[in-house]
Amino acid sequence: MDLELIDDLVVANRILSDQGVVDGFGHVSARHEADATRFLLARSMAPGLVTADDIMEFDLDGSALDPRGRTLYVERFIHSEIYKAHPEIKAIVHSHSPSIIPFGTTSVPLRPIYHMSSFLGAGVPIFEIREAGSLATDMLIRDPELGAALARRLGKSAVVLMRGHGDVVVGESIKQVVFRAIYTEINAKLQAEALRLGEGEVNFLNADEAAKATSTNNAVLGRPWDLWKQQALARH
Repeated sequence: MDLELIDDLVVANRILSDQGVVDGFGHVSARHEADATRFLLARSMAPGLVTADDIMEFDLDGSALDPRGRTLYVERFIHSEIYKAHPEIKAIVHSHSPSIIPFGTTSVPLRPIYHMSSFLGAGVPIFEIREAGSLATDMLIRDPELGAALARRLGKSAVVLMRGHGDVVVGESIKQVVFRAIYTEINAKLQAEALRLGEGEVNFLNADEAAKATSTNNAVLGRPWDLWKQQALARH
C-alpha cells in the first residue's frame, strides 16, 4: 500500500476528530491510487485513535483483503458502493457532524452561506433510508443495497445528508474531502444562526459565485490542511 496515502488517511482521521466533525464514530476512506477497484479504510475504531497499523485495504464489495480477525466498520458499504458508482470520487467521509443533523430532518435546505462552503452550491440531497430499506432499520448502511441507494441519491453533489443519522461528504482527494467535511459543519452552524436572526431572507451564494469560489478554494487546499494537521498532531 502507498505509505504516503496511508499517512494522509491517518492524519485525516485525526483532523476530523480534532475539528469536531467525528467523535467516537464516523470514518474516512481513500481510493487506492494504483488500483481503482480498492480503497483504504481503518478497522472499526474511534477515528481520533487511528494509526497506520489500523488501515486496511478493501475491494468494491466491501470485503477486507487481509482482515486478520480485525473488526470492520458496519457501514463500510457507504464507501464501497460510492466508489463503485462514482469513479471520479477519490475520498469519502461519513460523520454524525452535529450541526447538519437538523437540516436532514426538516424542510430547510442546506445551502452555501459563505465562500468557504461554496461546494454546497451543487445542491445537498437528503437520503431517506425508509425509502431504500424499510420503516424499521437501525439507520445504518449495513449492506450493499443500502449503500447503492445512498450512492444514487448522492448524484453529482459533494454532500448528501442522511435523515436522522449524519452525512456523507465526497471529494477528489483526502485534503479536499476533509476541507469539505469541516466547512459543511461550519456552514450548518452559520446558516442556523442566520435563520435565527429572523430578519428577512438569508442571502446565499448564487450559482456563479459558488462555482468561482469553489475553483479558488480548490487551489489552496494545502493551507488549511497544514494548519489542521499541525493542530491535531500537537494535541495527540
